[in-house]
Amino acid sequence: MLDRHAIAARIPHQGTMSLLDAVVEWDATGIRCTAVSHRQADNPLRHAGRLGVAAGIEYAAQAMAVHGGLLAADNAPPRQGYLASVRQVQFHVAYLDELPADLQISAERLSGDATQVLYRFALSSGDTPVLDGRAAVILDAGALP
Repeated sequence: MLDRHAIAARIPHQGTMSLLDAVVEWDATGIRCTAVSHRQADNPLRHAGRLGVAAGIEYAAQAMAVHGGLLAADNAPPRQGYLASVRQVQFHVAYLDELPADLQISAERLSGDATQVLYRFALSSGDTPVLDGRAAVILDAGALP
């Protein structure tokens, strides 16, 4: 299990933009994380005092980034990943800030290579499904030819 500090060492997101609180479990194909920041008034993704469900995609993207960091060689710096697309996204609630339970974020690596990765992701809060979908991530896009 990793805490906020260990997560921040593996992703480029820092301060309040580092949204995840813990990695509950992970292996070569997937990761499960928790977060409580959806209930915090200073969440940087809030707009007009609310945190819409689409912000959940950023929670999933950060879980994917942590997963990539965990799979990297020891002491390798975090790689910059860019969300290239999200597909088949289904929203099951309107606002994250209305959810009283912690967020559970899961991401499963479906395929990939050194430059791109495809994940399936899902968020829930207690027994409430929040959102799910698929995401394509480009790694180190600036280094691509």
